[in-house]
Amino acid sequence: MCVVCFVKALVHVFKIYLTANYTYNFRSWPVDFRWDDVGARAGGSSHCALTCTAAAAGVWLLQDAALGGGAPGRPLHGSRSQLQCLLQQIRELPGQLASYALAHSLGRWLVYPGSMFLMTRALLPLLQQGQERLVERYHGRRAKLVARDGNEIDTMFMDRRQQPGSQGRGLRLVICCEGNAGFYEMGCLSAPLEAGYSVLGWNHPGFGGSTGEPFPRHDANAMDVVIKYALHRLRFPPAHVVIYGWSIGGFTATWATMTYPELGALVLDATFDDLVPLALKVMPQSWKGLVVRTVREHFNLNVAEQLCSYPGPVLLLRRTLDDVVSTSGPLRPLPSGDVEGNRGNELLLRLLQHRYPAVMAREGHAIVTRWLRAGSLAQEAAFYARYHVDDDWCLALLRSYRAHWEDKQGGRGVLGTARARLPVAGGPGPELA
Repeated sequence: MCVVCFVKALVHVFKIYLTANYTYNFRSWPVDFRWDDVGARAGGSSHCALTCTAAAAGVWLLQDAALGGGAPGRPLHGSRSQLQCLLQQIRELPGQLASYALAHSLGRWLVYPGSMFLMTRALLPLLQQGQERLVERYHGRRAKLVARDGNEIDTMFMDRRQQPGSQGRGLRLVICCEGNAGFYEMGCLSAPLEAGYSVLGWNHPGFGGSTGEPFPRHDANAMDVVIKYALHRLRFPPAHVVIYGWSIGGFTATWATMTYPELGALVLDATFDDLVPLALKVMPQSWKGLVVRTVREHFNLNVAEQLCSYPGPVLLLRRTLDDVVSTSGPLRPLPSGDVEGNRGNELLLRLLQHRYPAVMAREGHAIVTRWLRAGSLAQEAAFYARYHVDDDWCLALLRSYRAHWEDKQGGRGVLGTARARLPVAGGPGPELA
């Protein structure tokens, strides 16, 4: 009897060891989907190709003006002789080398601390618990995807389509893009999961089981294969896919909707407009030139620019106590929780200026800016009283515009038009529907 019990216990321990080794040694997993698996092996898909030819050809990124010919210190093409251009390149070489060294050492750790080996090892027990919870409670299915650059992307899919719920939320897929220290095992995907949606989580390159390094192009390649996996293997219609980006995940989220404008909606939570102001806040002032150059050439996370390239519904969430995505003026630091320096304000302003240029003229821009700086319900009420804001009239006008836009688009709108929900300190705040 004791011998039988001992053998059973030994088998149990051996099984646990093999399971753990197989789970966390992700390289031993078979490949479930590749970035070019959109034809024969994806068979049966009702949407074999999307309209964006750039996405079909490969990853593309918007480039900031500082990277082009208009950058300070860079001559316009054809305006100087070849010798002058060569001398200019030689003069820029030390700066380029310093920028590369900063980006691939301290810069990468500051921008993506979750890719540090020590952090992953320290969080391994929590990641294991989170993964077990997703598998046991939500019947999650883990899959390995191979991106265009060869990186292996670790994903977890929770399918609710068999039991979509009373409002049919399970028929929609929310793809979650985590922050700079977030993993799908313990990240923002818990919010759509608890709300009843189908959810697809993935880890940035270099995070958890994913291989590679989390530079923008690698991140975009990872997002590209995740989108293709959702559409061609999981077979969700593009209009039923919602992209949810948390913090720095707003870059990949806006890249996805910019590249695949057929996607249903975009949610940006605690996201910034551009990385440069945030980088300058934490780095020495004497490093300004090097920091700007490093960000533009290696971490050009131009979220606002990409956001303006997406025509679909957008929901913005501003965290009032989030100091990470907040900046203050050089002369006076803002107190903790003050919303004036939140970069989500600039993100909303850029979107409104792009979509409603007539409304967001000089006076409109100034008024919206002052409204965004209201840090309490009392300040907000005083602002409304000053400008005689009629909420009912505003909502009726915006609803009529939404109905007109949906009729014009042939009913393509799934979640309505773009809106921005910006909760301020002390209350939920208004919405722009």
